Amino acid sequence: MNWFYQLGPIWQALIATIGTWLLTALGAGLVIFTKNFSQKYLDASLGMAAGVMIAASFWSLLAPAIEMAEATYGHTYRWIPPLTGFLAGAVFLWICDKILPHMHPSLAVPEGRKTSWQRSTLLVLAITLHNIPEGLAVGVAFGAAAHLVGAARTAQIGSAVALAIGIGLQNFPEGTAVSLPLRREGMSRSKAFWYGQLSGIVEPVAGVLGAAAVLMVSPLLPYALGFAAGAMIFVVVEELIPESQRKGNVDLATMGAVAGFAIMMTLDVALG
Repeated sequence: MNWFYQLGPIWQALIATIGTWLLTALGAGLVIFTKNFSQKYLDASLGMAAGVMIAASFWSLLAPAIEMAEATYGHTYRWIPPLTGFLAGAVFLWICDKILPHMHPSLAVPEGRKTSWQRSTLLVLAITLHNIPEGLAVGVAFGAAAHLVGAARTAQIGSAVALAIGIGLQNFPEGTAVSLPLRREGMSRSKAFWYGQLSGIVEPVAGVLGAAAVLMVSPLLPYALGFAAGAMIFVVVEELIPESQRKGNVDLATMGAVAGFAIMMTLDVALG
């Protein structure tokens, strides 16, 4: 991994988010071999994704944001930048959710502004919308390392790598969760796969933008980390948890969330 640690943060973010996108594509590729998956598998996977994102929001984003804010603002006011960024991220996703037309797989009514777009397009947009903060989080985490030196920089890169791995793991079932409903809508296997993987292509774009933003404006770093955390928590509470429990598999989805949290926490502590 030494070669990776020597790269600039934008290249690191690009490589890492291409990896998370490829895992989305692998998950979407399962539609080529089957038309249906167990609802229990999908609900457990959504629960795991929620657990990963909750753990990542603290261990990989908010905790480093608090440490960086303390170095600038002191112990007394170290909470202000992470809190401000966190609330801004959640409000930003809430606005996007109200404005951009999209549709969740288990719902019959589109959300956001009224549109004549096809249901299949709205299904893809729903997942694409929540992939943006994931890519942004990875990019910001790598960008944060550029402002550190020595062991602190190495630890931050390790934390960013752990974040990318965790998001990649939960992207696999997400790709499946996009492509299967499209297949059920009557779309061909190849088209369902194409649109399923396309929902994850936004992550490299968001990752590079996130890394570049914190490189150019270093004082915004703790705010940016908090922003990414707030956006991810909004996705978890507004979409992933309700979606995972809508079919009645509450216990299974809950244990999936616990497992996802444990995996992400372990990754971050071990690598960071």
